[in-house]
Amino acid sequence: MADLPAPEAEPLAERLRSRGLRLTTQRKQVLAAVAALPHATPEAIGARLREEAGPGGAAPDTSTVYRNLELLERLGLVWHTHLGKGAPVYHAFEHPHLHVVCQSCGEIDSADPHLLDTAAERLAADLGFRLDIGHVALSGTCRACRENEDAP
Repeated sequence: MADLPAPEAEPLAERLRSRGLRLTTQRKQVLAAVAALPHATPEAIGARLREEAGPGGAAPDTSTVYRNLELLERLGLVWHTHLGKGAPVYHAFEHPHLHVVCQSCGEIDSADPHLLDTAAERLAADLGFRLDIGHVALSGTCRACRENEDAP
């Protein structure tokens, strides 16, 4: 697996050192896999790392992937979203987006988080509630499934 480019690796190294932690190969690998995989579950991240390590190569097991994801989330480098049933999906923090999930086919798509600006403003004004856009997943029916429903 290729190491993170220096601009991404250095802030990670600094954040880890400030907490008395090291920048391990596994942490770099997990963060790089999150950046490379859209809507990646911990299992998918682990599978990618095993594939990249090749036969007999050293890749972290799933529990190690989970532990690293939790640490990277505490450091503010990734975030997770629950898209319904199953494991959460992880994303690089610098690419915020909403998730729209089709209840019929399971397709996951991304949308601009600014689509919810008005709703977020209303929630703040009416309830004093601050919306965490990074954790929002909207369910519904995608265009293809709607068109299939409407077909004779």
